[in-house]
Amino acid sequence: MTTSAKAYSSASPASKLAPLQIARREPGPTDIELEILFCGVCHSDLHTARGEWPGTNYACVPGHEIVGRVTRVGAKVTKLKVGDIGATGCMVDSCRTCPSCQKGLEQFCLTGATFTYNSPDKHLGGHTFGGYSSGIVVDEAFTLRVPEGMDLAATAPLLCAGITTYSPLRHWKVGPGQKVGIVGLGGLGHMGVKLARAFGAHVVLFTTSPSKVADGLRLGAHEVVVSTDAAAMAKHASSLDFILDCVSAKHDLNAYLSLLRVDGTLCLVGVPEQPLAVHAFSVIMPRRNFSGSCIGGIAETQEMLEFCAKHGIVSDIELIPIQQINEAWDRMIKQDVRYRFVIDMASLKQT
Repeated sequence: MTTSAKAYSSASPASKLAPLQIARREPGPTDIELEILFCGVCHSDLHTARGEWPGTNYACVPGHEIVGRVTRVGAKVTKLKVGDIGATGCMVDSCRTCPSCQKGLEQFCLTGATFTYNSPDKHLGGHTFGGYSSGIVVDEAFTLRVPEGMDLAATAPLLCAGITTYSPLRHWKVGPGQKVGIVGLGGLGHMGVKLARAFGAHVVLFTTSPSKVADGLRLGAHEVVVSTDAAAMAKHASSLDFILDCVSAKHDLNAYLSLLRVDGTLCLVGVPEQPLAVHAFSVIMPRRNFSGSCIGGIAETQEMLEFCAKHGIVSDIELIPIQQINEAWDRMIKQDVRYRFVIDMASLKQT
């Protein structure tokens, strides 16, 4: 059996998002139904809906930064109860049995995680629909508890931007006594600055925009370097322990690799459209590491939420009604947001 939900969807790569009624399954024994209160707007939403990444299924309902109120639970659910505030991020299921899933690394499921939107829907057939909608049903194993006292709208982007930056900082054991670079001050980068500072590192922000220097310092960077200033860049040569590269546009990786100490690591979490060149000597001579990272598992995402609650960390957001989503996407392309759009889903009731 199914219920109907309101949503905004894209019908084709060239179409604007528009209202659509979608089907949601009735909660099963281990399912949690959320009334979606807020949904963050991620660049992945735009890339997928506009067909800029291969394999988009239409109609496409994006959204994987979801915070909501529990409205129904299955008979076997123990994690949350009706009335609680819950969340779900980029995944709603995985095989749960492969070595990655057994280690709590569901994002690296060897048979492929079920993503919140544009993945095969194991329950209803077709493909999954995301959080630009009035409600969603998710197995409790892929839901999260939102700690009390958090700003719910500003918490929503933590479900993607937060865990995408938290996971590599934790994995590479960033902490006190380390000098850490964050490249780019956008939706990911501003979270990287906040989290690296909270981990206790000395944080150096690299940005191409002089207008973002003051914001970088406000967000927690100890130093801000305008990366087009060759002399300023040279001052940090061979001095950083770790760099989190949050840029999704073409840029010179070698300029940043040269800033790493021996055995230092540059981790890419941005997704540039074109391949990036890495010169062999950028990594060979000083034994530097070039790596990547992608969101985090469910347990680590819950850990991230608890860490952010403890340290008073949420995203800097601009709250919008769903009716402004197409304009928000256009502004996002122009980098005209500081630093994350979040949809107030109460506005969907007016559609």
